[in-house]
Amino acid sequence: MSRPASFLSPIPIFFVFLWSTGFIVAKFGLPYAPPLMFLLLRFTGVLALLLPAVLILKAPWPTGKFGHVALAGVLLQAGYLSGVWVAIKLGMPAGVTALIVGMQPILTAVSAPLIGESVRPRQWLGLVFGLAGVALVVYAKITMIGLSLAAIALCVLALLSITAGTMYQRRFCPQFDLRTGTIIQFAASFIVVWPFAVYFEEFSDIQWTPRVIGALAWAVLALSIAAIFLLFALIRRSDATKVTSLLYLTPPTTAVMAWLMFGEAFSALGVAGMALAVTGVIFVVKQTK
Repeated sequence: MSRPASFLSPIPIFFVFLWSTGFIVAKFGLPYAPPLMFLLLRFTGVLALLLPAVLILKAPWPTGKFGHVALAGVLLQAGYLSGVWVAIKLGMPAGVTALIVGMQPILTAVSAPLIGESVRPRQWLGLVFGLAGVALVVYAKITMIGLSLAAIALCVLALLSITAGTMYQRRFCPQFDLRTGTIIQFAASFIVVWPFAVYFEEFSDIQWTPRVIGALAWAVLALSIAAIFLLFALIRRSDATKVTSLLYLTPPTTAVMAWLMFGEAFSALGVAGMALAVTGVIFVVKQTK
């Protein structure tokens, strides 16, 4: 049984921090690399680092659920990341993208009965608070410039993909060795993304600047290895609704990072939104006596 203190421990806090850097990495890397080619390099970097370690350590491979692990990975990695990165490349503002993807906790809660999980009334209240907080944080940043039907559709695809991936993994393969499981998931994601990248983009369009190299290194080490390991660990030890509620904290955290790193405006309304989002998460993860 999960303990309430677990969501106040360094693991979820560190996860939220790492996950929130995703839009920052996009801001650094996308001006210098096509999105799908960048993702292929990201997947390749993960495989190049983990595969030798797995072979040396002789980590166990999943038995009887190889396909489940691979499909969950395609949904969590290929579907989600491709949707978000291509949408931003097409001009979708990061704030609007964060708001759309930030609806994942609500979507997960609605789908929870499909995997035998229930959502209590207090948790529903927390989910609504969290969504309202996210909306407040991004409200002042939303601009309609550059929006297109394709970009919006890609954001919705990303939302549906990461939600389905979280639910699927929780239902069919919650327990597996993180090292070998991650290799399976990123290899499957590489196979799925590769034909689209080759057809729509050119590898020669990558500009090997220090910014894109730094963004790629952070995407591999911090986002695709550290953050994913933490996400899988959280999925193992608690229900899907509680885990995804942490994602309500991502847009506010990203807003603070953008303010510190790029001087983006940060309003009192944004502070109120962050407080509301934190309150919502507490409502969702707090255990009753």
